[in-house]
This record gives sequence, C-alpha cells and structure tokens, in this order.
Amino acid sequence: MTRTDRHLDLDRLRALVAGGAIDTVIVAFTDMQGRLQGKRLHAQYFLDVALAHGTEGCNYLLGVDVEMNTVDGYAITSWERGYGDLEFVLDLDTLRPLPHLPGTALVQCDLVWPDHAPVVQSPRTVLHAQLARLAERGWDALAGTELEFILFTDTYEEAHRRDYRGLTPANQYNVDYSILGGTRVEPLLREIRNAMYGAGMAVEGSKGECNLGQHEIGFLYDTALVTADNHVVYKTAAKEIAAQHGQSLTFMAKYDGREGNSCHIHLSLRGTDGSLVFWDAERGTRSALYDHFTAGVLATLRDFTLLYAPNINSYKRFADGSFAPTAIAWGEDNRTCALRLVGRGAGARMENRVPGGDVNPYLALAAMIAGGLHGIDAELPLEPALEGNAYASGRPRVPATLREAREAFLGSEVARAALGEDVVEHYATMARVEIEAFDAAVTDWELRRSFERM
Repeated sequence: MTRTDRHLDLDRLRALVAGGAIDTVIVAFTDMQGRLQGKRLHAQYFLDVALAHGTEGCNYLLGVDVEMNTVDGYAITSWERGYGDLEFVLDLDTLRPLPHLPGTALVQCDLVWPDHAPVVQSPRTVLHAQLARLAERGWDALAGTELEFILFTDTYEEAHRRDYRGLTPANQYNVDYSILGGTRVEPLLREIRNAMYGAGMAVEGSKGECNLGQHEIGFLYDTALVTADNHVVYKTAAKEIAAQHGQSLTFMAKYDGREGNSCHIHLSLRGTDGSLVFWDAERGTRSALYDHFTAGVLATLRDFTLLYAPNINSYKRFADGSFAPTAIAWGEDNRTCALRLVGRGAGARMENRVPGGDVNPYLALAAMIAGGLHGIDAELPLEPALEGNAYASGRPRVPATLREAREAFLGSEVARAALGEDVVEHYATMARVEIEAFDAAVTDWELRRSFERM
C-alpha cells in the first residue's frame, strides 16, 4: 500500500492509545454491495487480543440483500449450513485514523474460513485473484475512481420520512465547474477533503457537476487495491460527514430524471519494476499490449456489465445524450463511448465510463483486468476508434437491464474461467435476489398511472 505519514503503524497506534488519543478501532471488510461492515473494538482490546487472534463475523454477511435480509440460493451461507463464522484477517497496511470520528482508527480486512482458506466470493479476494494473475506476468494495475454524489440539505432521517422524494438539493441549478456553486456547499466539501487527507488519502480536489446539488471529490490514482480500499472508506465517510452537518447525500446511479451519478474508472498497467506497459516509447504511441487489453475489455463488456452496474437502478443511467454510455465502443478522448482512452506515456490509461456511483470497486476493477487479460491472451485485434457521436453509431449496446446483464454474466465463458464458477454463481444469485425484489414491488409510477385511471 502507498503509505503516508498520516497512516498508522502499530508503534504509533500504541502510543496514541496510551495517550488517550485513540480509543476505538473499526475492523471492517467490504461486502457484496460495496459497503463497509464490521465491528468497533475498544482500542486496548484490539492491541491486546484482536491483533493476535483476529475477530469473526457471521457468514450471512456475504449472503444478504441491501436490507440485510437472509435470502436463499447462496452456496456458502444458508439455514442448512447453520450460518457459521467468517474470520477477519487484518491488513495492517490499511491502518489509518479517521479524523471525522473522534478517537477512532480503521483497519480493513480480508475474509477467510475457519480453516483459513480464502473466501473466494469476498470482493477484496476477487480483486486479489486478478492482481495475482497480473503479478505472474510482472505487471501491476494502477487505478483511479471518480465518484459523483448528489447533496441535499435534508437529514437522512427526514429523507427517510419523506420516502426520499421531494428533497431539497444543495444547489438549485447546474454547477458544473462553478466556483460559486461549490462555495455554497464548501463547508461540507472542505471537511470531507481534509478528513480524507487526514486518513491518508491523496486528495486532488472537488468540483461541481451537472445535476442539482451534484459534486465530485477526486483522489490521485494508486495501485488498484489501494484505490478500491480508499474508495469504500471515502464513500462511507462522506455519508457520515454529511450526517454530521445535518445533510444527506446519495451515490445511487440515478436519483431522478436528470444526470446520474457516475464512477468512471481509470486503469493502466505498469511493470512491477515501474516500466511502462501501455505505451511504446520508441514509437510514441500505444503499445500492442494496450490495444489487446482494450480489445479484451471491449469484447467482454457485456459479460461483465453485472459487475460494473450491479443494481436495478444502475441501468437507468444509460440514456442517449446523458454522458453515460449506451454503445459498446471505444474512442480517443471521446466521452460518448463506453471506453475512453486518454493520456500519453506514463499517463496513458483507459477510462471505463460504464460504472455508476453504486459500483463495487473491487469487482469492477477485477472485471476490467480479467477482460483485458483475455484480450492479451487471445491477441484480440482492436477495432478502429469510433469518431463522432457513439449514441448515434448503431453499435451494439450496453445491457439495458439487470436481468439482461445477469444472463450475459452467467453465460460468459471468460467470466467463469477468470473469476471461477463459485464467484459467477454467487454474484448471479445476488442479481437474481434484486430482480425478484423489484419484480414484486409496486412503484410510484404504477400508482400514479393506475390508482384512479385504470
């Protein structure tokens, strides 16, 4: 992990605990939905006991829906299996203070079974597996995620009471790149930026976006695992800080009829010795490996859309002329395409514009790497870049529904070979659960159209 002087090592943690500055350590992992789950431990207990012996959690944590309901169909967790434990393996490289929570530090974890075998369905383990495939070839992945959110002046409690409708956005007009619009909400944005810097992240800055009250806080790229770890910490912290300000924010992919919340993912490969993989310095252009990698991500985009767009709501983003992609195409610095290639030399990278703010970064990065390695191994040729408007190109389209994406994922030989049967079946089950829940729901749209007039 890229450590800074703001991260904690054990000696510093012990000193802070002894001095009373730290009294709580959050031990957390990332679940299927991309949420931090875990426990708050007294800091002295963490040092005296958990550090040597770890801690546990029920294995239902990788087999529930968003509402934390236990559901049928998962191979690793069920009433028949007795809902046993998972063990949390501390990754001490992730140990950091959380400045927005008094006296609190955080450590992120991997998950193993009681016999210490890895839980292959755990999102962090899914990414570990693809990074190991890169390491076998002498490569590493660098990545950055660009999360957008919509900020409201209502509290989360008020939003819940109002069924999340009729909320007041923090800005009343499009504030894309607007300094004035950012100033209106700067007390909150400033606290998030500074808190995340204090938690060890390399904060770039913030800017307004198009939807009412929509903003983005950007972070410097890092290795893929560090970026995913930081992503989930930031996402949780931003909500916590908003709540502390008596406000609320959402990362959901599509809150209303205006622009959705995207999470564009930038990715490039480097040699483990720091050498360039995506750029041919002698020719001054993309390397052949970069072209094959891009062709692979493009060829498997439908296969892996489930991991880029994991929820029913994710698919509402994909609308023509919305800056969210609909066409499976790539272009050079073309924001209408699903894949946008930008930069030169060490800055050469792929931007995947499919994911929304609801994405699980571990799974999406794993999918991009798996698709890219498929392209390299099969030496897939890269089709010519699309020029002009991809929305009007007539190219094959990104899956339009979660059901369509699930079918593509289940039927993907590349996904099964790269991720494993267990992982594919697990996340296909997650999608099935969401589809069945949505199919059983009566929506506001149905009530408005049918209550009186049908």
